[in-house]
Amino acid sequence: MSTDLPHLYDLLPPIYRIRDAEQGEPLRALLAVIAEQAAVLEESLDQLYDDQFIETCAPWVVPYIGDLIGYRTLYGIVPKVASPRAEVAHTIAFRRRKGTASMLEQLARDVTGWPARVVEFFQLLATTQHVNHLRRTNHYAPDLRSWERLERLNTPFDPVAHTAEVRRIATGAGRYNIPNIGIFLWRLGAYSLSDSPGFRVDDRRYCFSPLGINTPLFTRPVPEMEITHLAQPVNVPDPISRRVLDRYLASYYGPGLSLALHANGVPVAGVIVCDLSDAAGGLWAHRPDNDVAVDPVLGRIAFPGNQPPPAGVRVTFHYGFSADMGGGEYERADSFEDGLGPLQPVTATIGTALAALGGQGIVEIPGSGRYVETPAVHATASGHVELRAANGRRPTVVLGGDLAITGGADADVTVNGLLITGGILRVPAIPGNTLRRLRLRHCTIVPGLELTTTGDPVHPDQPTLVVEIEDVIVEIDHCIVGGLRVASGAEVRITDSIVDATSETAVAYADPAGSGAGGALHVVDSTVVGKVHARVLRLASNTMFLAGLASGDPWSAPVRAERKQEGCVRFSYLPLSAVVPRRYHCHPQTAADALRVAPHFSSRRYGDPDYMQLAAHAPLEIRNGADDESEMGAFHHLYQPQRETNLRVRLDEYLRFGLEAGIFYVT
Repeated sequence: MSTDLPHLYDLLPPIYRIRDAEQGEPLRALLAVIAEQAAVLEESLDQLYDDQFIETCAPWVVPYIGDLIGYRTLYGIVPKVASPRAEVAHTIAFRRRKGTASMLEQLARDVTGWPARVVEFFQLLATTQHVNHLRRTNHYAPDLRSWERLERLNTPFDPVAHTAEVRRIATGAGRYNIPNIGIFLWRLGAYSLSDSPGFRVDDRRYCFSPLGINTPLFTRPVPEMEITHLAQPVNVPDPISRRVLDRYLASYYGPGLSLALHANGVPVAGVIVCDLSDAAGGLWAHRPDNDVAVDPVLGRIAFPGNQPPPAGVRVTFHYGFSADMGGGEYERADSFEDGLGPLQPVTATIGTALAALGGQGIVEIPGSGRYVETPAVHATASGHVELRAANGRRPTVVLGGDLAITGGADADVTVNGLLITGGILRVPAIPGNTLRRLRLRHCTIVPGLELTTTGDPVHPDQPTLVVEIEDVIVEIDHCIVGGLRVASGAEVRITDSIVDATSETAVAYADPAGSGAGGALHVVDSTVVGKVHARVLRLASNTMFLAGLASGDPWSAPVRAERKQEGCVRFSYLPLSAVVPRRYHCHPQTAADALRVAPHFSSRRYGDPDYMQLAAHAPLEIRNGADDESEMGAFHHLYQPQRETNLRVRLDEYLRFGLEAGIFYVT
């Protein structure tokens, strides 16, 4: 029966409706209240039925349905477990497939957010075979003429039989045994750089990296379309080897795949794979005669000598990194300034667009191009200028000098999404420069300003940002920068970033002269490499300070705050000799711990895929030392310990009796 007001009112006898109209419709008003409450009751009854199903139940019912099936909650740090609804919905299906390799692989992907591959190690055991049950592919001695078997040796895709190992797989010491299951995880992601100008070495030699450094190319993962499918090399973000690219070129090269080339405005139809390592005389090991050669290990391109030199070489490729930091073709629209205008797109040069803007609004770079120029950014009084890359783009700005940033009274300047090399960002002390705020978001200002081909800094002692005026607030968020030189009257706030002075004994933070105290410092969830001297350290939280003194160093301490009575240092790593406000839950705590409790990294050289990633053998005090038991440093927001805990909790539920699992990080 319908309970809406018109229907209920029409059910009344006409005489009642006539008299109700004569008296101002008080009866209609009463029926309106009754209809409203009847609708609430009807909706509640409908919801009671919906609450019996996990797909349609109210949010407060989800935990109760989970209790009925024994669901255990996880850390909600990845999308598929942020809300338990999907997890509870999948629980029954997971339990029906309990212990199977495809189910465990899907489980690992869901609860960690990382690509995964599951290996049943009993299938790779070298055993004496029964004549009635021959495994023809399970050879103890591999065919040495089969390059692919040798290429995959000791990787998650190893097809070669191994002798049994008696050490427990749960500790990571053993692998090949009957009850052992290996869960392999890729922590590095494959980040794209699309339609970017290749870095020109000479007329026929180019690099994929816009910085001209050796860069390993990564696989763009191909989605798995079937639930029973086990991950293969094309499904995970793995570095691409020369032999693999040569053998499976059609799976990696071309539009929409892992890499592609354009020259003279048209796609390069096909390439060959070569070792283009350095050779004597500044040459590369090979120079092709007829075809374009690509080296995926070094990220190099060589064009043939029997054709005219190419023009307009553009590349699309994928590189490896740990997180959405330092700019890239990832989603960062949330970091854009709201309500700011007008918008001036860059059509020729950045400097021209900034001049046309007039000191108020947005200059947006539309693509991932390369701009060799030295613009100057100026905001009018009370104005706000944002120089940014378009969402999903990462342009490279090659400076020929200092990029000056100035502004009138109460002016703001934001730089967002740029890769900057070759020069320094400077807020100069010139008449009329009273800039109030400078924001750096999702930017990389290359540590050392420029890099050699091998990735070494060209100017390791040079800072990347110099602030010469007082009363300015500098905000650095999700950035990678080099050393900072900041006037003592300014303030710097750093979050989720890497400040890399290229050496522990170099200066990461100080005044513009590089020796006195820099402005007030507030640093959270970041990694700082180099010495720090601040007027006041207002807050240091979940941060690693990797600093030390060289022989004969005039500094009195590697990390120093002039005012010890103000501020707090909590859940951080810093040298014992640091002169800072009172520490709370920091490491090391004693001299005996100084050597044992020290961070270890997969790489500390900018440009490497695993740059500043904590190594697996880093001490627990660092890997779980943040205030929420995540890792200290710039990758705190990834919550990697919690992801591993999620997986271990689920493995306890879904491993069949007698099986034991080990977790291995491939990258």
